[in-house]
Amino acid sequence: MVLHVRVCFGDYTLDRACGELTRGSDRVAIGPQAFDLLVYLVLNRDRVLSKEDLLQAIWGGRTVSDSTLTSHINAVRKAVGDSGEQQALIRTIPRKGYRFIGQVRDEHPSADGLMNDPTQPELGPSEAARSLPALPIPDKPSIAVLAFQNLSGDPDQDYFADGVVEDIITALSRLPWVFVIARNSSFTYKGRAVDVKQVGRQLGVRYVLEGSVRKAAGRMRVTTQLVEAATRAHLWAERFEGAIDRVFDLQDQVAASVAGAIAPKLEQAEIQRVKRKPTESLDAYDCYLRGMASFHQRSRVATSDALHLFSRAIELDSEFAAAYGMGAWCYVWRAYNGWMADRAKERLEGAHLARRAVELGKDDVVALSRGGYGLCFLAGEFDAGLVFVDRALQLNPNLATTWVLSGLLRNFTGETDVAIEHLARAMRLSPLDPALYHMQAGTGLAHFLAGRFDEACKWAERALREEPNWVPASSVAAAAHALASRPEEAERAMAHLRAVDPELRVSTFTLRIFRRPEHLARWQDGLRKAGLPE
Repeated sequence: MVLHVRVCFGDYTLDRACGELTRGSDRVAIGPQAFDLLVYLVLNRDRVLSKEDLLQAIWGGRTVSDSTLTSHINAVRKAVGDSGEQQALIRTIPRKGYRFIGQVRDEHPSADGLMNDPTQPELGPSEAARSLPALPIPDKPSIAVLAFQNLSGDPDQDYFADGVVEDIITALSRLPWVFVIARNSSFTYKGRAVDVKQVGRQLGVRYVLEGSVRKAAGRMRVTTQLVEAATRAHLWAERFEGAIDRVFDLQDQVAASVAGAIAPKLEQAEIQRVKRKPTESLDAYDCYLRGMASFHQRSRVATSDALHLFSRAIELDSEFAAAYGMGAWCYVWRAYNGWMADRAKERLEGAHLARRAVELGKDDVVALSRGGYGLCFLAGEFDAGLVFVDRALQLNPNLATTWVLSGLLRNFTGETDVAIEHLARAMRLSPLDPALYHMQAGTGLAHFLAGRFDEACKWAERALREEPNWVPASSVAAAAHALASRPEEAERAMAHLRAVDPELRVSTFTLRIFRRPEHLARWQDGLRKAGLPE
């Protein structure tokens, strides 16, 4: 059993095992990385933590911009009622780093694994075991595939283990009778000792798949075990071995075996549907996996690295549809964040990749969904783009990313109620997604376009708590406050927006692609009233 470790400071309780911060009896909203950052600060409160310490502990040593680190520090401070001016709990030590200076008391595990604080009255079992509210279990087989351990002895091979798991998740999610948690939520547990019962509660699934990958001397071994979350009972375990050039066959075996374990009556025809090779070139596939590893970092530098790797994968295999789709999405991501150096040129390049993705990826959900969105967002080809995104939804109704993209596009086409429905579906499939702010901002935009400005502000603020520098969330907040006749709040939101992207103008804002004139007019009116220059 994983022993809970909880620490308290002031009115706050930090539960590391449950991934929960509470104030009194209320849960405090805090993003996964911000939570990990708070834990690291509290546990190392006896010393000043340098930027390098934080990057290694929270981001695995990956390159992260100063603004990203600062935004996460600010998010932590906001969550615990602190600020950069007060620094009552988290102090900035100039040119050295950060230190947690609050008074902390630890709660130690008793023999039964629950927490006892000798300075407080003893809690009942239900209170001491308090955790995140359990999500309802779907009425069909439901599973979360956790990140597999990399046993290759080389941390640089993490991308390969992650890529294998991501492909298994995608393969399983193609089965319409299985509910599969999205990669972004299941990977929030990566590198942690986890209690599968708690994972099942937090993600709302009946089964959890764990495993490991060992890659050496041209061969690969994948070891897996399927656990029933509520009872922690081991239902099935298997080991798969083969030559590295048969990686796709191994992934197919794992996906099919898991499907068979959770639904014995699975027809062989369903198993066969998940067997697809994305490319015949292992070198191209390796570049693609490295690109996905960079892409999931979501920073400006990492996105550029990902685009380079996807381009290299295309050079090695000119018909690698998913690589074209992810390359197009890199340009979309650059546009969203205001990172484009030459907007017109980069939009054309991204649109070209999007077209090739949908041309080549007739049955590839990554190519169809990312490419279809790219056609809409970068080229304004809504009708064509939506056809491809809808095709991806038909092929894979359990892939959270596709529901996100569909929901965002429905905002642009004016179908705001459908947008809200699709984004809600995505949030259920990936409730702990590090990119949850993307879905929340999209939901806020849908309410804004429908004229529900107070609701729009609520969703935009939720997104900003997750990612303070997310341009779409800041813009929704600014425009909604302005049209709700809250000029001071609108001015603050706009000041933050312009600090993130000083070049932003009403005339060039990338969300100026609404098909309904009244929606475009409302959007521009809100931004103008909030103070965005023409």
